[in-house]
Amino acid sequence: MEEKNPAGSRTQAEKIENSVEKNVAMSFNFPTVLSTERLPRVVSNVRPSKEEKQREIQENDKKVSLAITRRTGETRANLAEVITQYARTLNQNKVRCLGFPSNLDFDYDTLAPLWRFHLNNAGDPFSRSSFDLNSMKFEVYVLDWFAKLWEIEKGEYWGYVTTGGTEGNLYGILLGREKFPDAILYTSQDSHYSIFKIAKMYRMQCVKVGTLVSGEIDCIDLKALILAHKDKPAIINLNIGTTMKGAVDDINLVLQTLEENGFHRGRFYIHCDGALSGIMLPFLNSAPKITFEKPIGSISISGHKFLGCPIPCGIVMTRLEHTNALCRDVEIIASRDVTITGSRCGHAPIFLWYALQERGLIGIEKEVQMCILTARHLLNQLRDGGIGAMLNEFSNTVVFERPLDDDFTRKWNLACEGNIAHVVVMQHTTIEILDSFVIEFIQKRLNWFRDGLRKPPCIANDIGAENCACTLHNPL
Repeated sequence: MEEKNPAGSRTQAEKIENSVEKNVAMSFNFPTVLSTERLPRVVSNVRPSKEEKQREIQENDKKVSLAITRRTGETRANLAEVITQYARTLNQNKVRCLGFPSNLDFDYDTLAPLWRFHLNNAGDPFSRSSFDLNSMKFEVYVLDWFAKLWEIEKGEYWGYVTTGGTEGNLYGILLGREKFPDAILYTSQDSHYSIFKIAKMYRMQCVKVGTLVSGEIDCIDLKALILAHKDKPAIINLNIGTTMKGAVDDINLVLQTLEENGFHRGRFYIHCDGALSGIMLPFLNSAPKITFEKPIGSISISGHKFLGCPIPCGIVMTRLEHTNALCRDVEIIASRDVTITGSRCGHAPIFLWYALQERGLIGIEKEVQMCILTARHLLNQLRDGGIGAMLNEFSNTVVFERPLDDDFTRKWNLACEGNIAHVVVMQHTTIEILDSFVIEFIQKRLNWFRDGLRKPPCIANDIGAENCACTLHNPL
């Protein structure tokens, strides 16, 4: 028989419920979306309930409790209401998501039936696994596509679908360290923050290399630094599109610098962080060539950035020979353990496969060209409005003076660093939205500098004197 609780005692569920109600009064603030005349009004095809209408009338900042407090569980109807409202907020906010490199223009409704399955790609995608619910066949075809893009033969490369660019960097730099355990890691000061975190995790000596105004690695500084540590091998992280300025490090010049200063191929390892631009450059005429025909060791990109994906993911690719130091057979999964993580998302490779299949090479090329042209439009609009701005060749990242109003920055989801901010023009970024952004920016600047006490900041050191709109470099 089930034992009854003594009078006055509480069940474990009641104790947990009380504790949660007391200590986890957590709620989600749905941010207010300010109206802008030129932006389309978002209309949901879901009929709102009476309660939703009442909340919308009462307040713009909707607060929905996300605390998990009910012992009996929440009804699906109530859960659906929370998710529906959250989806409406996301739809409103995504049109103003300008500062971060994620393609939000995708439709994977065809793949909806797969959400009923747990797909796990644990192990080597090129080996069989004892867990049949995987998508490794899709994964291998995705990898084959990128191998052709980066010019390395099947059978000579190895790679896998990662959780994103950071894991790809983790893997590439680990391969370099395994090859040269006492090497020094060189990376430019404009590198993604993950590189410096990885150096700390691996307890590697990391040397920051200076950059040109464009954000590209300064090979004169690189030469001085490698000569100062000539007794140790070099692991070089090169940026195929820096985080803030979209600058592409000159691989040929870096290779020339290494060779001319006594670093032959047996004394260096190069990893290329191509998070966004690694897939774009091959589709641009006269762009620097990203290829394994050059003596590079590995390349990583983010899958969710240019291709677009509802979950963060990426690709890392290397020469097969480099993986020998990491791999070992694991009986429990009947596969090789050669990846950073154990369990790996099996849905991500299918999203990437679908994106590549649906677009084809011609479709991807059109999207690349569109992003580049739209970025040039934004550059011209900012300059015409008297705002200092810069755009690197082969880049879709427009850099400009940092707005003084944090609310304005948050509204448009701008990424800022020091005196500069940027917009990364992606497939969902329309000219209409960008024009609305520039018009509001110009109006805001008139208010910020109207009293004459404040002047437009000088950002010549960040984007070059020729691109700066301060009173010194662009006097009225």
